Amino acid sequence: MTTAVLLFTEDLRVQDNPALAAAARADRVVPLYVDDPARPANPNRRAFLLESLADLRRSLRSLGGDLVVRRGPTAEQAMGVRAETGAGAVVCADGVGDFATGVRDRLAAACERERTAFTLTHGPSVVDPGRLLPSGGGDHYRVFTPYWRAWSQTRWRAGAPEPDRIALPDEVPGSDDLPGADGAASGLPRGGERAALARLDAWAADAGDYAERHDDLAGDRTSRLSPYLAQGCLSARAFAADPRVPEAAVRQLCWRDFHRQVLAAFPRLTDTPYRRGARDEWDDDPAVLAAWREARTGVDIVDAGMRQLVTEGWMHNRARLICAGYLVKTLGLDWREGAAWFARHLVDLDEANNWGNWQWTAGTGNDTRPNRGFNHERQAGRFDPEGAYRRRWAP
Repeated sequence: MTTAVLLFTEDLRVQDNPALAAAARADRVVPLYVDDPARPANPNRRAFLLESLADLRRSLRSLGGDLVVRRGPTAEQAMGVRAETGAGAVVCADGVGDFATGVRDRLAAACERERTAFTLTHGPSVVDPGRLLPSGGGDHYRVFTPYWRAWSQTRWRAGAPEPDRIALPDEVPGSDDLPGADGAASGLPRGGERAALARLDAWAADAGDYAERHDDLAGDRTSRLSPYLAQGCLSARAFAADPRVPEAAVRQLCWRDFHRQVLAAFPRLTDTPYRRGARDEWDDDPAVLAAWREARTGVDIVDAGMRQLVTEGWMHNRARLICAGYLVKTLGLDWREGAAWFARHLVDLDEANNWGNWQWTAGTGNDTRPNRGFNHERQAGRFDPEGAYRRRWAP
C-alpha cells in the first residue's frame, strides 16, 4: 500500500485543492501542517490561522482523515513525519516568496536524498507565475493591462475533485501543541473554509453593484474575502470561476496574480525598488512616522484608515491607497516602513500583494505613472463624500 504525506501550506481547505487531490491517489494519506516560526506572521494572521486549522481538521475528519500539526522548520518536520509513517511520497502546493521557495527547495533536496517522490502542484494563484510570458520577451509581465488581457484569455486549470474519503495509516503520528495569538485585534473575521464559503455566498448574493461601489469607503461593498484567499481557505480559481462574481472582482484577483508573478521573478520586491532608477532616498523622521502609525496625523481620512487597520486587522482597499500615498507622497517617508507596519497588522497579509502595492504607490514598482499623486482631500471627497467612514473611525 502506498502512503503520501500531504503538506498543507497556503491551501487550508478541502474543496478545489490540487495538492489534496494529488495526495488522495495514494492508498493512505497523512495530512500535515507545519507551524514554522520562520513563516511571516502577526498576531491577527495567527489567530485567523488557528481557527482555520481547527476548521480544516473538522473537514478532514468528516472524510475519515485527520490533521497532524507539528512545530518547527517545515522541511525537517515534513521529512520526520515521512520517516515515522514510511511514506513514499510528499505532496504540497507551490508558492512564491523567500519562505515558500525555500521550503520547496529544501523539501525537493530532502526527498531526492531519501529517494522519496516529491509532487509540487498548482499554487494559490488562478494562473501560476511563469505560465504567462510577454510576447516581446522577458520572464514576466511588468505592466498590468497586457497581463490582464493574457490572463483573461488563458485557460485556467480544471477544478480539483474533493476526495470521497481519506484513509489514514494504521498509526497516526501525534501533533504538537501550538502557541496562541496574543495581542490579536478584536474585530477579526472567523477563520476557516466554512466561514469563507458562507462569506462568499452572502457577498455574491448582493454583488451586482460591486463595480460601481467597491471604492465606496462607508458602503463597504468589498468582498472581505482577502483573509481567506491569503490562507487558502478559499480557492482563488473557484472564486474567479464563480458565475456570481462580477468581472470587476475577478480583475482584483488578476491583480493578485500579477503581483505574484512579479515577486516570483523579482524576489527582492520586499526591500528593493523594482523599477530601475526609481527614487530610493526618503526622509527619516521617527516622530512623523509614529504619528502616521498611531493615527495622529490630523488628516481625518488617513487617521480613519489607520484606526480601522489596528481595530480590525484589515483596511478598505481604497483607504490602503490613501494611507500609503499620504506616507510616501505627502510625508516623503520610506515605503518599506509603511509596508512593514501593514504587515504587522493585516489579517490578510500577502507578501506579493502588500509589498507590490506599496511599491506601486511609491512609484518604485509597476505603476506606469511613477509620479502619480494621491491628494487625500480629493480622495476623501470622492470616496467618502458624506464623511460616514471618517466619522466611524476618526470621529
